[in-house]
Amino acid sequence: MMKRLMLLLVIAIGFISAVNAQTDAKAKTILNEVSKKYRSYNIVKADFSLLIESKQTNSKDTQQGTLYVKANANKYKVSMTGQEMTSDGKTLWTYLKEEKEVQVTDVNTSDEALNPAKIFTIYEKGFKYLYTGDKKVGAKVYQIIDLTPTDINKSYFKIRLTIDKAAKQIASALIFEKNGNKYTYDVKSFVANAKVPESIFTFDAKKFPGVEVVDLR
Repeated sequence: MMKRLMLLLVIAIGFISAVNAQTDAKAKTILNEVSKKYRSYNIVKADFSLLIESKQTNSKDTQQGTLYVKANANKYKVSMTGQEMTSDGKTLWTYLKEEKEVQVTDVNTSDEALNPAKIFTIYEKGFKYLYTGDKKVGAKVYQIIDLTPTDINKSYFKIRLTIDKAAKQIASALIFEKNGNKYTYDVKSFVANAKVPESIFTFDAKKFPGVEVVDLR
């Protein structure tokens, strides 16, 4: 269960987070534009795929998911095969589908805490970033930025962002872990100002008969 939870946290940082990279003005400008546009939205919906490449087992696995984020609040919902994470900014519900269990915890609001609500702004603290150039794919131009955590104790050492230059949106992120594993996160669709109710950011156990609620607060 913990592995799956940590995986979702890795996904969160993957939306926004090089070796010996220096903070560079062009990279900062690009990231600020992405953040500014994101903050102009209310609720964002993104469908994504995640390719997990394990060096230890020499295997690959692909998962699909959907993320909802309230842009200017600490609220989010992540749905993936087997698991959902929902937060209203104060409480976090982690629903483990196979176990028919939902774990309830307080949200960690410290600067060190990583969650999907920070996906477009996490670079603002604790990272160096470097613009490495543009890449053209078909008719689209993508800007490539490498980010490195200033904390050398992190489990990952670099995240490579691919940003749609025209849309000012993150198209993909490649996460490099120190153990050799890689996570490629691709945004398949992005809906700004998605029409969903605020209640999507809370977990109503009554809608899930038979689910055990484990309060860890």
